[in-house]
Amino acid sequence: MRSLALLVAVFIMLVGVAGVLAPESLMTLARYAVTPVGLYVVAAVRVGIGLALLLAALISRAPRTLRVFGAVALVAGLATPLLGAERAQAILDWQLSQGSVLIRVGAALALAIGVFLAFAVAGSRRAV
Repeated sequence: MRSLALLVAVFIMLVGVAGVLAPESLMTLARYAVTPVGLYVVAAVRVGIGLALLLAALISRAPRTLRVFGAVALVAGLATPLLGAERAQAILDWQLSQGSVLIRVGAALALAIGVFLAFAVAGSRRAV
């Protein structure tokens, strides 16, 4: 389970790096995600990430934090299809109208979360 959680952390870091260095390319990918099929793919990925983090929480350095991140990802994944393609497109259009700074800030946050997740799952829990 640790390797799956580490893979999730690397994926999140890569998305963060892509968003910081080339926010336009990340927004191009986001256009594909706001279709009805794309929303289901995004939902499945979020649910998978949530489950991986929840299962890896027991062997991590920060089990409570990983449980919270996992629960948030799981709930977000379950709620994503309820959003609808039109509403998701409206949110994407709003983000694009704000410029690349908002995208870069969000990507930097994703990068930081990915680094934290990698740190948390790379080592084992210390005995108290």
